[in-house]
Amino acid sequence: MSLLGGIRPPITVLSVLLLALAGFTALSLGSVREDKLSEAVLTSQQHFAEDGAIALRASLDESVTDLDRAAALFSAGKPAAPDAVLDRIGSVYQKWRGTAVVEIASGRLLAARGENLPLTAVDRTKLSGEDGLAPRMVKLPNGETRLLTLSLLSWKDQPQQLLIASSSLRFPGISLGNFRSIAVVAENGAVLSDDGIPEPEMVRTADQRDEVKHDTKQLRSFAKTAAKRARANPLTVKEPGSGGFPGVSGSLMGGESGGDRAVAGYARLAGPEAGVGTDATSLQLTVVAMVNVAQSAERTSDAFAALVLAGALLLVGGLVIAVLIATVQRPLITLFLDSRRLTRGDLARPVTVPRGGEAARIGTALERLRHQLLEEGDDDATAARSRSGSGRRGGPLRRTGARTLVAVCAVLLLAWCAPLGLLVNRAGDDVVVPQQLVSDQRERTDTLNDRIRRALNEGHADLLSVASLVGEDTDSGHMRTLLDRTLREHQRYQSLYVLDHSGKVLAQSGGGPQAIEGKGPRKEPIAVHAGGKEPVIVGTAEIPGRDGTAVVGEFRIDFLNSLLRRPGLGEIRVVDAEHRILASNSGYRAFQKLGDDRLDALVEGSALKVGMSPRPGSVLYRSGGDHVIAAAAPFDGGGAAKEMDWTVVSWQSVKGLAIHEYSLQNRTVLAGLLGLAVGAASLGWLWIVVIGPLRELARRAESLADGDRRTVLYPRNHDEVGAVTRSLEIIRQQLQQRQQQRKQAEAGGKPSSAPAGRN
Repeated sequence: MSLLGGIRPPITVLSVLLLALAGFTALSLGSVREDKLSEAVLTSQQHFAEDGAIALRASLDESVTDLDRAAALFSAGKPAAPDAVLDRIGSVYQKWRGTAVVEIASGRLLAARGENLPLTAVDRTKLSGEDGLAPRMVKLPNGETRLLTLSLLSWKDQPQQLLIASSSLRFPGISLGNFRSIAVVAENGAVLSDDGIPEPEMVRTADQRDEVKHDTKQLRSFAKTAAKRARANPLTVKEPGSGGFPGVSGSLMGGESGGDRAVAGYARLAGPEAGVGTDATSLQLTVVAMVNVAQSAERTSDAFAALVLAGALLLVGGLVIAVLIATVQRPLITLFLDSRRLTRGDLARPVTVPRGGEAARIGTALERLRHQLLEEGDDDATAARSRSGSGRRGGPLRRTGARTLVAVCAVLLLAWCAPLGLLVNRAGDDVVVPQQLVSDQRERTDTLNDRIRRALNEGHADLLSVASLVGEDTDSGHMRTLLDRTLREHQRYQSLYVLDHSGKVLAQSGGGPQAIEGKGPRKEPIAVHAGGKEPVIVGTAEIPGRDGTAVVGEFRIDFLNSLLRRPGLGEIRVVDAEHRILASNSGYRAFQKLGDDRLDALVEGSALKVGMSPRPGSVLYRSGGDHVIAAAAPFDGGGAAKEMDWTVVSWQSVKGLAIHEYSLQNRTVLAGLLGLAVGAASLGWLWIVVIGPLRELARRAESLADGDRRTVLYPRNHDEVGAVTRSLEIIRQQLQQRQQQRKQAEAGGKPSSAPAGRN
């Protein structure tokens, strides 16, 4: 028989698959974690650490770019005094804790601002080598870590100077909430800086000091583990197809304390694109975010119920297999044996005729053919006796065919699969959504809001830097050079130009201006031009000494949209004071309304001042039979974007999160779908290789028994049906040969020879 053909392989495979599915049902539905944290909480901490890594990497790279660009702009103009350089840089950027200018040849300190810098950590003899100007971390005598950023000041016929700026490894604008801590970890696992855990002397009671010591110890333990895991290749730790953060990230679970469990997310600094390194990523830093989460002791899954479902599948599967074996497999094998016996000439025993279906029709035809081979009476009488049921054993035939039996088996399997997909373990209104997820949605939205605000402020600072280098006698050619360099170094602008008081463009770089209204520059540092199909964000920096003339930059809206791509936050929108959409992480129409009364109410509520400033808010509500987590964070902070009345809104369905109830529901639905797939594949296979050919064989066998000696029977497969077909073809040839011999005998007046097949 064929390896994949015949009646046995489909039924055997169906038996094995149903047994495996029963095991999967028992193990999968009965082992969902109940007494620990849901996977959604751990994933949320991972995303939180990724946000911190993105913010820190962007801040460090921005510092390096700003210092290099400022040094390049100064070097392109006339020689400037070191004090003037530092004063101008300090008036534009307030991000560095200390700055200094050093003469490279002599090592003499020419000027300094802010805190004292550890200049001895810079080897001036290696500045010309590879990575000689790369950022580096140094430790101060008080134990704090500083990042030194270096750049060159070069003028013709002047000694080359080194511009140095120091910054702390603090996170810019990360919203931690009330109980979270975050740290920057070196490659060896040492904590370089942390935030969120108070110093022991800042708390009052002994219990609070014990909690601080416990949290500090736990954070350092997480830091060592995270640094070790972060050394892995991202391709080996990321699941195939997982998007979002391009670097190494994950989550950790710590010990329990007071009913809470410490969990942490970690993320290594990675470039904006996979495989693309930056100055910040070369520092090999890792971000660790830790929070204590209350555990739920409620049970979600029931091992006994899972065993009941698995037992029901075994019962249904056993019934299906029994029906197929009793009504299809055994009759077909019996026909195969009887047909082969007839071809060998054993005609003494009657053919065992099955009780119903195509097998009964074939068995009846074989019995009629046996009588014809025995020559009981003339052919007409034999055929009539055969058609009247002569030789049939086992009572009257049942009219149930093989198609009906397969349909019954399919219904039995469907009776087990359908409830699993529609009724069993459904997550209803009583789904427990961890409060930590709602808090994380709020804090992450607030962090994203701060990142957008800082990006606009940094863009305006770039414009101020360019404006400070444009003097009263600067011609349009030099202006164009400054604008081209700024546009090349910063991808946030789509157009840069210098606009005088009458609205005339004196110099321009990039795309054509879209926000010129026929008059002078705007008074607002940052504004939105809504005159086109999409919003144009315009930054304006007035040029000192040129009344009414300013450097204007138009931000790319795609730049803002790219900042909104944060995994685990769902849908994100930036809306203005009228709740019109300005930017989004997915498809949207510019200036379209949010279209949700609850989101509108959340935006309005978050804009209300609590104390001196508004506060971000979050809410969990039902919408269309589903739980939704939403958060809104209004712009709050200093800088040029302070007056922008914008709000960042995010929301996501709870169904997409790895919460216990939804995990159990998804696994239950998966078990039902697997059952449907197993039934469809196995019964479909049985239909193709057995049932269809069996019906065709029944038709041909009855035609042969009715006297059709001309139609040749070709076996299509090497299985039981093909074997019966070959036997019928041999019988047809025997009957045809005997009929020819009889005609020859009648023509010659001689008695006919013995019946064919007798030896």
